[in-house]
Amino acid sequence: MSTLTDYPMLMFLVSLVACWVCAQLGVALRRKQEAHGESAPEVFTVVLTASLTLLGLIIGFSFSMAVSRYDLRKIDEASEANAIGTEYVRAGLLPATDAAMTRLLLRNYLDQRILLYHAGDEERRAQIRQRITQLQTQLWSTVQNSAVAQPGALTALAAAGMNDVLNSQAYTQAAWWNRIPPAAWLLMLLIAVVCNVMVGYAARGATVRSLLLVILPLLLSTAFLLIADIDSPRGGVIRVSAQNLLSVAEQMH
Repeated sequence: MSTLTDYPMLMFLVSLVACWVCAQLGVALRRKQEAHGESAPEVFTVVLTASLTLLGLIIGFSFSMAVSRYDLRKIDEASEANAIGTEYVRAGLLPATDAAMTRLLLRNYLDQRILLYHAGDEERRAQIRQRITQLQTQLWSTVQNSAVAQPGALTALAAAGMNDVLNSQAYTQAAWWNRIPPAAWLLMLLIAVVCNVMVGYAARGATVRSLLLVILPLLLSTAFLLIADIDSPRGGVIRVSAQNLLSVAEQMH
């Protein structure tokens, strides 16, 4: 199910507007307090500084989480390409008929895996996943029949290679599902809202009438944009390409 984090530009706009509104809310609260002859508590500056520091740390940790997940998706893509390429070679250990069928199915399977990386429509991706599942069943059935009909070290090696192909696809899919938890996003956004309210509350005089109150919302929104872009496998600009799978496909075809 799609969420706001799957659309980085929308995340940028929503967070920018929300943070700016919160800063203006802080300004309004300060004016209301001054109208009643009250002043900010002495510890307010300390609390504001601590809150901004905490927000910076959480953003840094979230960015690190997004980058690590992005790197994991790249590693799994390379591992899957290596597993498919290895099994394509090992298929020659099977009987001639099964070897030809296995290699044909592997080429079709690889084409579907590449299509899945570039498919933009969810309905199209669902069709591709269904086709991938069918091909996996056919691949394993072909290798299994050969291993049962002619048990031996060579057919066992081919069966082990096919097992690696299937496992690598599962690892790749798990890496695509491994995202920054929604609770972490909620906490980060909540602290950003509070910090903007306090920054607006601390603003005085010319600061309120200038563009200075836009700086923090703009910086935070840019940080959220970058984190969401890296963390989202399909949204945004920074994506994992199927370059290793494409390289193996060129060698096969």
